Amino acid sequence: MPETLHESTPLLETPLAGEHLRLGARMAPFAGWDMPLQYEGMIAEHQAVRQGLGVFDISHMGQLMVNGAGAGEWLNGLLSNDLSGLAVGQGQYTLMLNPQGGIIDDLILYRLGDTEWFLIVNASRKTTDFAWLEGHLPEDGSIRLDDVTSGRAGLAIQGPGLVSAWERIAPGVALPERNGIIQGTRGSTEILVCRTGYTGEDGCEVFCPSEGAEDLLRAVLAAGASPCGLGARDTLRLEKGYALYGSDLDARHTPLEAGLGAFVKLGKSAFVGPARLLAQKAEGVPTKLVALQCDSKGPPPRARSSVYVPGSEEPIGELTSGGFSPSLGIGIGLAYLPIEFSALETSLEVGIRDRRLPVTVVRKPFY
Repeated sequence: MPETLHESTPLLETPLAGEHLRLGARMAPFAGWDMPLQYEGMIAEHQAVRQGLGVFDISHMGQLMVNGAGAGEWLNGLLSNDLSGLAVGQGQYTLMLNPQGGIIDDLILYRLGDTEWFLIVNASRKTTDFAWLEGHLPEDGSIRLDDVTSGRAGLAIQGPGLVSAWERIAPGVALPERNGIIQGTRGSTEILVCRTGYTGEDGCEVFCPSEGAEDLLRAVLAAGASPCGLGARDTLRLEKGYALYGSDLDARHTPLEAGLGAFVKLGKSAFVGPARLLAQKAEGVPTKLVALQCDSKGPPPRARSSVYVPGSEEPIGELTSGGFSPSLGIGIGLAYLPIEFSALETSLEVGIRDRRLPVTVVRKPFY
């Protein structure tokens, strides 16, 4: 969870800040926001999501609306995936690329109506994303871009207990299909319900006006969910091998290097950043984001730990993410490595606490 705040920068609070304190959360700065790091504990919260139901405050994530008769075609010319086949109520994971094919951000896009689109972007990238999209708007004003994050809240409700708990959370509101979105009403509060998730378990994301957030959270908790913080969010996504922007994704590496080629449709009509990707597809990528698993129990690897070939003193790369896997009971991590060291079962070493511990390249997901 990279953070580059200046000490004097005031932290933003989500509409649920009071609820986090009431629930005894340990708070920490993240992407300019004061966010819950943990409540009961990272491992307990991790297991709650894997075995039951957990809820995360995601109000810090950017919410953007795009409207206009040509909005779909416009977005399709800017993003890597192909949204031309999306029906109203469907969504997809996609990437925003720079002209060199590097990743500006990864995001989820939903089609709300014939001419209306909803984008969920990373909190740390919202300002950059908005400015980039705004800079590509047609001069005739036919497409409108709005940042609707302020005054709204979001909850991610994750775990195998979702379906059985949902009727108590939002009576009369149907759960959308996987990668779908619906608009509904909970009491007097308008809500958007998405079913995408990032933990590897079933889950949904609910967005609503700020004034309805506390009641929604309390209903989710009453339905049996455990409050979860950023610590569990990180271990859950890492076990599934999901890349995090600012750690595993950045403007230097392409989606092909990051293993996200499935979300880049090089055969569609022109979009920003394909030239380098086409070259890498033809020639092969020079580096690859690989999964590394410790060979035995010990101190977990951490981001920026160096990766070595056994017997060599010069590192071949460093971890972009790393930590302890509660589900596997062992250390895991991700790292960009030269392609010649990326094959499955390759034996390597990671520097941890002045020691070099053996690791193996494994297939994603870890769990």
